[in-house]
Amino acid sequence: MSFTEPEERQALREAVADLARKYGHEYYAEKARGGGHTTELWDEAGRLGYLGVSVPEEYGGGGAGIGDLAAVCEEFCAAGTPMLLMVVSPAICATVIARYGTDEQRKHWLPRFADGSVRMAFGITEPDAGSNAHRITTTAARDGSDWILNGRKVFVSGVDEADAVLIVGRTEDARTGKLKPALFIVPTDTPGFEYKQIPMDLVSADKQFGLFLDDVRLPAEALVGSEDAGLAQLFAGLNPERIMGAAFSVGIARYALDKGVAYARQRSVWGAPIGSHQGIAHPLAQVKIELEMAKLMTQKAAALYDSGDDFGAGEAANMAKYAAAEAAIRAVDQAVQTHGGNGLASEYGLGTLLGAVRVGRIAPVSREMVLNFVAQHSLGLPKSY
Repeated sequence: MSFTEPEERQALREAVADLARKYGHEYYAEKARGGGHTTELWDEAGRLGYLGVSVPEEYGGGGAGIGDLAAVCEEFCAAGTPMLLMVVSPAICATVIARYGTDEQRKHWLPRFADGSVRMAFGITEPDAGSNAHRITTTAARDGSDWILNGRKVFVSGVDEADAVLIVGRTEDARTGKLKPALFIVPTDTPGFEYKQIPMDLVSADKQFGLFLDDVRLPAEALVGSEDAGLAQLFAGLNPERIMGAAFSVGIARYALDKGVAYARQRSVWGAPIGSHQGIAHPLAQVKIELEMAKLMTQKAAALYDSGDDFGAGEAANMAKYAAAEAAIRAVDQAVQTHGGNGLASEYGLGTLLGAVRVGRIAPVSREMVLNFVAQHSLGLPKSY
């Protein structure tokens, strides 16, 4: 067992960090506050192959694993340029299509994931179906060789930037008459597909949307893979989502901690840097410890997933997501506290993160549902819901 990343990943981190620093947090904050998008950064990262590191080589990608893609995501966040769509498009959507898509779907979509020229959102949450995916009411019915899709989705990230949305719906099982999960690729310009932005009190370049699917007619090839493999396909995207979510939080925690430590070194009060006082130094040291533990668990989850251990990865990914979200919240809070009033001044680039890191406790799965998972599957306690 090695706790040192291979040289290739270390080199990848350095290259991504160099690119992200070239843009920096000021660029990100300006785009977010102005309602814009990080298009220039995304496109350059795509051209350089950073967004496609986990796409199979035969489709133009790097052929690496989710661990490398998570490292890319972490470095962007650590430089103050967090791109939420990275958690969705190359991690969930590309992974599902690579593992379960038809040959035609792989040939059409994966080369575009590899170079970043396509963005795909992911729609699973509904107004009455959050953590309980069994209550999803978006349904797809056959009409000849076509599918007719109806339903609603909420909190779908980046639809205004996306070329398509991977929609989780349900179809009727011909044998049992019961509804079963199925995934569909829905281009955003399909008739009957509408979306509306959800006003949020977050300063983010990635916006949230509600989707309205009204008799959306899709060709047979819009169904991802096999109609009978919907549940497996859905879970194939959830572990990468949690691993990427953890990497996202770890990166933000690194950004905040670096800011806090730098300020504690240079800010002098009563003739000495404030970092010489234990009231400042100890909380920052505690953040460092919690951050490193979260990062290790994230790397463990990625290693298990890339080795093919889906169940083991599920446990570790949930734990990593939990630990990273908590570390990020503490890191940002302590960095702001270290700065005092300056922590809320736009110049210092921390105030915008206070609400953003809170998302890590909620999405892609709530902290409470992670605890339910660990209680049931790791500790063997009775199911609580």
